[in-house]
Amino acid sequence: MPIVQFTKEFMATGLVCPSHMKRIEYSVAGGPGGLFVECRPNAIPVWYVRMKNAKKTNVYRRLGTVAELTLKRAINQAALAKAEQSIMVKQAPEQKPAMGEMTLDTLWRLHYYPYACLHKRSHARDEQLYRIRIKPRFADCKLSEIMRHDVVQFQNELANEKLSPASQDHHLRLFRRLLGYSVELGLLEKNILKGIKLRLVDNVLHDVANSQQLSRLVEILRSDSNRPVCNILMFLLSTGARLGEARRATWDHVDMDRGLWTIPASVAKSKRARTVPLNRSAMYVLEEAGKMKKFETIFANPKTGKPFVTITRVWYRLRKEAGISKMRIHSCRHQFADLLLANGGSLYSVQILLGHSDPRVSQRYARLSMEAQRNAAGMASLFVPEAKPEAPKPAEDVPVPPKETPTANILQFSRAA
Repeated sequence: MPIVQFTKEFMATGLVCPSHMKRIEYSVAGGPGGLFVECRPNAIPVWYVRMKNAKKTNVYRRLGTVAELTLKRAINQAALAKAEQSIMVKQAPEQKPAMGEMTLDTLWRLHYYPYACLHKRSHARDEQLYRIRIKPRFADCKLSEIMRHDVVQFQNELANEKLSPASQDHHLRLFRRLLGYSVELGLLEKNILKGIKLRLVDNVLHDVANSQQLSRLVEILRSDSNRPVCNILMFLLSTGARLGEARRATWDHVDMDRGLWTIPASVAKSKRARTVPLNRSAMYVLEEAGKMKKFETIFANPKTGKPFVTITRVWYRLRKEAGISKMRIHSCRHQFADLLLANGGSLYSVQILLGHSDPRVSQRYARLSMEAQRNAAGMASLFVPEAKPEAPKPAEDVPVPPKETPTANILQFSRAA
């Protein structure tokens, strides 16, 4: 729209529509914002004023033709129209969206994902689940249009994609959480996915090493040339910590004199700070790490001085050398719990040392040591047959065989071990 000075000469000869155009608008320079003249072929030019309504969209009011209104009168009429429109906008009631009219993608972008970024450590996983499979299918659906049978069909499609049952359940849980959050915000009357059946397949892995493999792994970790990564892995085996907790551990978090490691809430998965007592193995690893080039982070990458991004490739190599076919880095945590239970520890100790906020999570380790459970059951035995006394044997000078090293001692990384 050309902005023009509306002089007498222009109003007398310039208000014409070019032959190649159906219409043209000339905006008044220096006049009220939005005042313009619309010109059409073989028609008298008309004054209009453009304004905003309560929805912030443009509305137009016809003021009259140039034959009816002079420039001065058109300016006055435009100013009056804009003042009236401003009063109407202020007095207009706030328009709230109708229940369920918001689309799923709008809910995700404006409400759920910003909330998840603030409150969930796993928000990146939520974004992946939504972007890859939920969004292509349901993004443009209004919340009120999402039907339970559509989501059940979606669940069947996920099964046909050969996704694991656990991955299928992750998608359904996120979908259910999205609709539940929309109910909390008052955007939806009820969550139609409440109570939807999940696969709930028990996929708990127990991929820990046996005593021979663990002994060989410890030997490799103590001698391999990649000392920073080996120190991380030995520390995980010695404390049962999560990889992320160990990677971001700093010297400020460790009290070497008292043998304590404090994991701050900003690092802990439960978002609660906890203090871990350090055994001899863990103290040995920290002493070894302290002999290397020192950074603020205990197990820093020597090239960057920052925490390692990933150590998976190195772990695969070390695992292979130890003759372990399948064992994840996270299973170092399970290995710690296995050793703890095998040597008389309780599930309560597992819960505290591993930082489980829910005791039910620790129950998965109850089956790790059948021997420990058998001993516990033996303590409740009511009937114990009396053993018949045996005749004393003559003393013989037979050397006493050395006791076998218990499984827990495999993890004594100190030089005396």
